[in-house]
Amino acid sequence: MAEPILVSAAVEGLVDEAVVRRIIQEVGGYTGPVYGKNGKASLSHKIKGYNQAAMYRPWLVIVDLNHEVDCAPLLRATWLPDPAAYMCFRVAVRTVEAWLLADYERLSEFMNVDAGRIPKDPEKLADPKKTLVELARHSRSSVMREDMVPRSGSGRLVGPAYTSRLIEFVTNVEEGWRPPVAAECSRSLNHCLQRLRKLLLMAVHRECV
Repeated sequence: MAEPILVSAAVEGLVDEAVVRRIIQEVGGYTGPVYGKNGKASLSHKIKGYNQAAMYRPWLVIVDLNHEVDCAPLLRATWLPDPAAYMCFRVAVRTVEAWLLADYERLSEFMNVDAGRIPKDPEKLADPKKTLVELARHSRSSVMREDMVPRSGSGRLVGPAYTSRLIEFVTNVEEGWRPPVAAECSRSLNHCLQRLRKLLLMAVHRECV
């Protein structure tokens, strides 16, 4: 059996880091350093350097689409018109939270909300992060509400433990987020998994030559 392939990564923030680690694990690789985690502008500034590194080994870079441009292909063309051979540069539509919403059954159990409240086409949501917060307002768990819903008058968009709760959901392999299941409801996630699997196959073939 071939050894797992090392994949380096770069992301916008901490939830994204948990997501890329889970995705890489799902496709049979293992995660090397995860760079970035300092916002979208910083990631954009460093993308050319990451792309140069991807000439020699697999890289996964994920960025949120947000509302900067109309579609993911346009953002990819703007940021990285000439991706290296081992670069998997993917755009989450519209944010990585949509990928988590796409596994609505597990998310329903985790947040203790009715599955019927969770949108089944999360890539059409204008603000998936806001949707998650609104779902938390309807949670039957007071702790979940306290963690994910911002305090009245705080001026914050999310609750004090929003990030740590989502990381908990993503990293729980047995009961949490399932990337292949979520990919059935998220085209951008499905494309990410397909591209990363191809890169790992390329890397395995190179090592065997």
